[in-house]
Amino acid sequence: MKDKVFIDTNIFVYAFLKNKSNRIEFQKNKCARELLKNLSNNNINTISTQVCGEYYSALSKYKIPDKTIQQSLDSILEATKVQAITKNSIIKCLSLKNKYNYSYWDSLILSSALESGSSILYSEDMQNNQIINGHLTIKNPFYEILL
Repeated sequence: MKDKVFIDTNIFVYAFLKNKSNRIEFQKNKCARELLKNLSNNNINTISTQVCGEYYSALSKYKIPDKTIQQSLDSILEATKVQAITKNSIIKCLSLKNKYNYSYWDSLILSSALESGSSILYSEDMQNNQIINGHLTIKNPFYEILL
């Protein structure tokens, strides 16, 4: 049985950016690429409409051409399911924000991951190995790099 996983924006951004002059950023790039490669065959991978917007915005800040970002985003969309943000997503987000003290945006990622039925959330932004609502485990693939 395939695991359902949710992938946060930062994983895709690190996989795209190749900063060889910064050792940690370069290691994160390699780690993110390897993670996405491993996930592509063995799991049901999900993102949200929020991830799409954040990805586009993040890469735009690096002056990456619009066409390049669109092509990259098209590849991501082909390889993942997309969880739409709804009224219920926002209501659940606010509840999660109060319960776990994450930012609104991180709580919205949690809400979308839970709504998608994912059991694992890959993200750099939240506490590694934390279990949310008894079902969703946060995994920081860069945890070892940062030690």
